[in-house]
Amino acid sequence: MQLANEDNLRLNVLFAQSVQAIRINESTMTLYALTAKGEAKIKLNPTTRDEQYLRWIREWLSLKVTGSPGGYPVFLQRWTRTGHANNNLDHMLLLGEPEAVVAVAHTPHLSHDIAARAWWANPSADTARRLLEKPAVAQGALGKTLASYLLEFLPFEEQTVDIIDTVRLCLQGELISAVEREQLWNRAKRKNPFYVGFLYANAKHIPLNTPAHPQCEAMNKALQDELNANNPFANALQYTMSEGGQKWLQTLLLALEKPNDQEVVIAIFRAIQKRFNLPFPETRGVRQIELAQQRVSEYCQGIDTPFALQNVLAMLNNEQSNYLQNLLVLAQLGEDTLNPIFGGSDAVGSVMRKHLQPLVTAIEQSVKILLAEK
Repeated sequence: MQLANEDNLRLNVLFAQSVQAIRINESTMTLYALTAKGEAKIKLNPTTRDEQYLRWIREWLSLKVTGSPGGYPVFLQRWTRTGHANNNLDHMLLLGEPEAVVAVAHTPHLSHDIAARAWWANPSADTARRLLEKPAVAQGALGKTLASYLLEFLPFEEQTVDIIDTVRLCLQGELISAVEREQLWNRAKRKNPFYVGFLYANAKHIPLNTPAHPQCEAMNKALQDELNANNPFANALQYTMSEGGQKWLQTLLLALEKPNDQEVVIAIFRAIQKRFNLPFPETRGVRQIELAQQRVSEYCQGIDTPFALQNVLAMLNNEQSNYLQNLLVLAQLGEDTLNPIFGGSDAVGSVMRKHLQPLVTAIEQSVKILLAEK
C-alpha cells in the first residue's frame, strides 16, 4: 500500500479530529468527510491506476478504524460473530464503502443521528427508503428531507415494488403535504402501483369523500362491550364500517382493477393481511379463498369458533352478521393465497389478470357487500 505522501498526511490530519462519516467520489477521485466542524474533502493523488489506489485508500481507512486492513466484508463478519455489529455502526460509516452504508441503512432500530450520517454518506433512493422505515427517522427532522427526495425521484422509478414502497413510506405521518398526497393519488389513476402504496397508509391520507357505512353507528352500539374489552374481531368490524375503513375498501377495489405484474399483486395481498391482522392459524393467508369461506361458514355454525368471535356473533343480527362474515373471508387472505395461481407461472399483464379473475371476483363481491354496494 503506497499512498501518495500528501494523501497520507492529509488523511492523518483529518483523523486527528472527530470524523463522523466518509464518502468517496470515485469519478473525481475525491474523499469527503463529515466532521464535527462541517464537511472536509481531500483530492486524491493516485500513484497507480484508480481502482487499485481506491482499494489502498479503503484499506488505510479500515486499518485506522478497525485495526484490520481487510475492509468492510471482513469487518462485518468478525463483529457479527461476536454479536457487536449494531454497536459499531459509527465505524461502518468511516470505511468509505457504499455497501457498508447500505448495511447501516438496513439496521433495525437505527437512531436519527446515525441515519443522518448514513444519508450524507450515500444519498440514494434506496437508502432513503430503508431509512424511512425506521420510526426515529420518519418522526425526526430527516424524515421530510428523505420524503422530498423520494417524491422528486419518483418519476424515474422503474421497479413497481420501489414505487409502492416510496408511496407507502412518504404517506407516513405528515411527511408530505395534503397537496402532495393529492398529486400522488391523481398519479394512481395512470399507474396502478400508487393505489397499492395507499393501501399501506393511514386511511385519513386517502383523498376520497367516503362516509361511514350506514350501519356503522348501530353496530358500534351493539358491540360496545366487546370494543371496550379490545376484542380483535369487534375492532376489525368497527374500523371496516368506519369512514377510514370504507375508504380503504374502495382503494382496494381500485388497486385490483389492472395490476400489471405479480409483485404488485403480492403487495396487494400483503396489504390485505396487514390491514385486518386477525388471529387465524395461517401467518401468510390461506392457500385458497374457498377454504376461508368454508371456515367462516363453520364458525357461524359454532364449529371450532374462537371464543372472541363467539362473543361478537352473539351481539349481531343477521344483516350485521353477514358483514362480519365477508370481513372474515377477506381477513384470511395473504400472499400464500396466490401460490396456487403464481406457482410455476411468470405471467404478467392481461394473462396474469385472467388467471386471477376468479379470486379477484370473489374478493370484489365481499368488498362490495361491506361497502353496501349492489
